[in-house]
Amino acid sequence: MKNFRNLTSRRTLLKMGLLLTGSGLVGLKTVRAFSTTTSNTPDLTEAEIQGIEKALGKKGKYNAKEVTHNTSFPRNDLAVTVKGKDVSISFGFGGWAAIKRTMDGKSAVLMSDCVLLQEEVNPLITAALESGLEVGAIHNHFFYEEPRIFYMHIHGMGEPVELAQKYATAISNTKIAVGNQPAPLNQKQDPGDKIFNVTELNNIIGHEAAINGSTIKYTVGRSDLKIMAMGAEMTSSIGLNSWASFTGSENEAYIAGDIAMLDHEVNQVISTLRKHHIEIVAIHNHMLGDDPHMIFLHYFGVGPSRELALAFRDALLVLGKKSHWHNH
Repeated sequence: MKNFRNLTSRRTLLKMGLLLTGSGLVGLKTVRAFSTTTSNTPDLTEAEIQGIEKALGKKGKYNAKEVTHNTSFPRNDLAVTVKGKDVSISFGFGGWAAIKRTMDGKSAVLMSDCVLLQEEVNPLITAALESGLEVGAIHNHFFYEEPRIFYMHIHGMGEPVELAQKYATAISNTKIAVGNQPAPLNQKQDPGDKIFNVTELNNIIGHEAAINGSTIKYTVGRSDLKIMAMGAEMTSSIGLNSWASFTGSENEAYIAGDIAMLDHEVNQVISTLRKHHIEIVAIHNHMLGDDPHMIFLHYFGVGPSRELALAFRDALLVLGKKSHWHNH
C-alpha cells in the first residue's frame, strides 16, 4: 500500500473514488466513492442546525442552495488600524466556521478561518489537534495592519454537531469564542450605503454588495468550477470565493480582498491588479486535498472607490479563461 500511495497522487485517488485508510489529512481517511455528476449534497436537518448553533453559542446562517451552515466570529476585542487609519472589524478581521455534508451524505466537513494575534496562533494549533481537527493553512491577509494579524484555516470531518462541538472546544480558550467576545463597539459611523455610491459600484462589479456597518462587501463564488475536498463540494458559503471589502470614503477608499484562482490564473490576476496599482499582499492555499487545487491571492489598495471597483472587476474577468500553459 505504501508503494501504491507513492505512485498514485491524492488527486488521482479522489477521481477514482478509492477509500484511503492511511494517516494524515482528516478528509482522506474517510473519502468514499462519489459521483460529481449525479449526486447532490444532502441538507442539514433542523435538529443538526440547532445542535451546531447550540455548540457554537450563537445563531448562524443556513444557505439552503449550498446546503451549508456558516457562523461568523468577529474579533470585536481588537482595535485595528491599516496604514495608521482606524478600520472596522468588518473590513476583514472577522472569522467564520462552516459545516456541510459530504456528497454521499455519510459524513460532514467543517472549514473555518480564525483571526488571531501572532501569540495566539500556536496555542490554537495545539487545541485544534487535541480536539481532533486539523490545520490547513496559516498566513497573513494584510500589510500595514496594527496589531499584526494572522489567519488560520482549521478543518475536520465527522457528524455536523460533533464538528461544531470539536470546534467550540478548540476555540474555547481564545478570544474567538462567543463567550469571550465583547459586544461590538457602538461606533458613530455612517453605514456603507451612505458612504459609497453602491448602485454605481454594483453596476461596475456586476454583483450586489452586502452592507456591514461602515463597510460594503462583494462575495463572488466560482460557479464555473466544481471543486471537491474531503468528499464535499466547496462552494462560496464554505469559503470558496473571491471577495472585496470597501471602507473609508468615496474619494479615498480602502479595498481589501481575496481572489480564488486556478494555478494558471494566478499571474494573469497579479498583472491585472498591478496595472490598477493594487498591492499584492499574499498568495497561498486555504484548503488541503482540494481538486482542482485552488490558490488564493489577497490584495490591498487605496483610491477612489470607482477605480478600486474597476480593479476588482477586471481581476474577476480573468477567471474562467482557458489555460494558456499548454502552448508552452
